[in-house]
Amino acid sequence: MRKIILFVILAFNILCNAQEYTPLLDDVNEWKFTTCFMGDCINDVYFTNGDTLVNNKNYKVLDGYHYISRSFLLREEVVEKKVFLLTIINEAQREYLLYNFSMEIGDEIEMLNPITPFPESGGMYTLTNIESLPLVDGANYNHYYLSPSPNNTTSSWDAVWVEGLGSLSIITAPGGAPNFDGVGELSCFFKNEDLFYSNLERVPDCETQLGVDENSSIYNFKFISEENNLKIINTIGISKILLYTIEGKLILTSLNESNDPIKLLDTTNYSSGVYIVKLTNINGAFSSHKVIIN
Repeated sequence: MRKIILFVILAFNILCNAQEYTPLLDDVNEWKFTTCFMGDCINDVYFTNGDTLVNNKNYKVLDGYHYISRSFLLREEVVEKKVFLLTIINEAQREYLLYNFSMEIGDEIEMLNPITPFPESGGMYTLTNIESLPLVDGANYNHYYLSPSPNNTTSSWDAVWVEGLGSLSIITAPGGAPNFDGVGELSCFFKNEDLFYSNLERVPDCETQLGVDENSSIYNFKFISEENNLKIINTIGISKILLYTIEGKLILTSLNESNDPIKLLDTTNYSSGVYIVKLTNINGAFSSHKVIIN
């Protein structure tokens, strides 16, 4: 009888101490990413925007920031605690393992950082520590601390993952170094427009951008492609204009400091084709538009 009672007590303790995994992806996910230079900070937002089926697998479409080509797709294997990225560039598909939240201390993973400022192949990393820390809702979530393995000659910085949200750097950079004064760092993360994570070190508050009124002036633009110029009409209130290739590569950043109603972008060195223009206003709201440059 003693052995049976002892077994029941041990089993009960194991169940009580086991922490249920919180998936990274919910129906709608929104990341606010902050980058600072000489005291001035810029906030970019990216988010999941719809679902799609590729090769009989369900994916969330990543949108916003430099993902506006909608060729970046995320999926999660909840039972395996793994998150994958599928890129579709020039009709070529490639899938990357971004996160493995089933890792234990001492385990290694090859860090892949596709389409980010970090090396796409960041070398091997070792999980050095796991801490259970509270987030916005007061509940504890595992924080994973990873360092380059001894034989890693590519990366020299540490990475941090948080269960339920991913990297504290860019979502597609699991091996990225979170640093407001470097490439940038995550400030806010929302699930279904509810705040899940916040770091108010460089931002005054966390507000979702996904409920922006589409009748506001940020959507009322006219684009005219002229010889060596892309003319954008009605840019009053717009603070920043970004130009991307259709694959999502940033090729031009233009600040609208004088608040001009008409903005000209020099396209002399760009070949003819489809591009994406992202317009951001002073409140951080943005819209993205496909344009044809002649």
